[in-house]
Amino acid sequence: FHSSVHDISVGTKRGSDELFSSCITNGPYIMSSANGNDSKKFKGDVRSPGVPSRVVHVRKLPNDINEAEVIGLGLPFGKVTNLLMLKGKNQAFLELNSEECAQTMVSYYSSVTPVIRNHPIYMQYSTHKELKTDNSPNQVRAQAALQAVNALHGGGIGSMAIPADASSLGGGGLSQSPVLRVIVENLFYPVTLDVLHQIFSKFGTVLKIITFTKNNQFQALIQYADGMTAQHAKLSLDGQNIYNACCTLRISFSKLTSLNVKYNNDKSRDYTRPDLPTADSQQSLDHQTMAAAAFGLSMPGMPGALASLGMSHGSMAAAAAAASRLGLSGLAPSAGNNVLLVSNLNPESVTPHCLFILFGVYGDVMRVKILFNKKENALIQMSDSTQAQLAMSHLSGQRLHGRDMRVTFSKHTTVQLPREGHEDQGLTKDYGNSPLHRFKKPGSKNYSNIFPPSATLHLSNIPPSVVEDDLRRLFASSGATVKAFKFFQKDRKMALIQMGSVEEAIESLIEFHNHDLGENHHLRVSFSKSTI
Repeated sequence: FHSSVHDISVGTKRGSDELFSSCITNGPYIMSSANGNDSKKFKGDVRSPGVPSRVVHVRKLPNDINEAEVIGLGLPFGKVTNLLMLKGKNQAFLELNSEECAQTMVSYYSSVTPVIRNHPIYMQYSTHKELKTDNSPNQVRAQAALQAVNALHGGGIGSMAIPADASSLGGGGLSQSPVLRVIVENLFYPVTLDVLHQIFSKFGTVLKIITFTKNNQFQALIQYADGMTAQHAKLSLDGQNIYNACCTLRISFSKLTSLNVKYNNDKSRDYTRPDLPTADSQQSLDHQTMAAAAFGLSMPGMPGALASLGMSHGSMAAAAAAASRLGLSGLAPSAGNNVLLVSNLNPESVTPHCLFILFGVYGDVMRVKILFNKKENALIQMSDSTQAQLAMSHLSGQRLHGRDMRVTFSKHTTVQLPREGHEDQGLTKDYGNSPLHRFKKPGSKNYSNIFPPSATLHLSNIPPSVVEDDLRRLFASSGATVKAFKFFQKDRKMALIQMGSVEEAIESLIEFHNHDLGENHHLRVSFSKSTI
């Protein structure tokens, strides 16, 4: 096929300004000083990375990452023109061919956290406007990887027709099937054909989609015009989550090279043949959609990726509402891993209660055990594996009492309580019957207000007699700085309060969530996605 390479700076036009503004306010991951001494030219990006640059600073990479995987993060958004790997620091700098491409990339990943080998990866603009690299062995490898990728991808954007014998480029990279097979794991909310079309269209024109359930897994076959586009989509989306910490895409090339679609309906569609009949697959509206319609779309939008993928909040909310109210058995995450291991805690100041409150923002904490002989470590049992995954992806790397917490899945399946008569200094606590669980009620609006830790806190359940000064004084009483405060205009029971840093906000949430404000009102505190 001689079609020229699809423009791979996909979607740079999709209102990157408005997307971008949201990603600045939403960026809790601001570094203090990041990358040390790999190259003397890099003194570390010290200031807040809100200013766009075509160099993107990527952090928290897994130890065994390779150059091609880092380049793969940038590929869907434009040509990658340079790369600096800081392996010892688990960081990298990626230079794209334009600031606009970098902008699309940063704003996309600020809402769809990319995951490589179970590591959530974070990125932000670098303070460097371009990369200057030297001839160290590290750099020579990076340049070789770049050349290989650019050869494969025809030098970037539409500049070169694909040679007819694609396999001559080595590795046969381009002779891949144009059909992708997609399996959605952790199906916590329903994923529809339209959702898939929306996501996969970012990389090129989707011709056909067929969805089905096999081996109890929701799967889809998606056909592009050529194998090149399919390869981009696979590189970029494999392992990504559609919604925060669930609905994970597992993508492989299909053995089929073309799909045969008989009907255009909610299970299958041929976008090249609008004339096909809809011959109903048993019921044209599946029960989830109907349930969602029946419940009305009153829930605010789901957090996470789809907000940036242009999904209407209504349809996400509907999916979430339907999933939680129907208690759809097929959508429950497997009884997999719901115990987290938290390490690098500050043994002087950490308590079961503070972990219970903090992790309780992302799910219902059943038990907490601080390890008797290694008090830097704790086990936290959440009520299910999706909540555990949410807590892990939002809290790993955050600072608590001056230390960066590490959060991973534990090999334990439950947290054991101490045996009768065994003293454990109050390090193990059972919270099974706690009145403070946020997610006990199915469809609770707390589900749709889950945000990463941020310097701005959302306060609710404020009694009428409590005024701004009272709350400012309360939050300053622990030694933290209160930068700004604002009551909600429509509802004085709620307010936003902005602390001096994300770390202060985390400690304030732990300290003042459930604080008794009198008149039988206990303060409710969560992280906000807004700033004041």
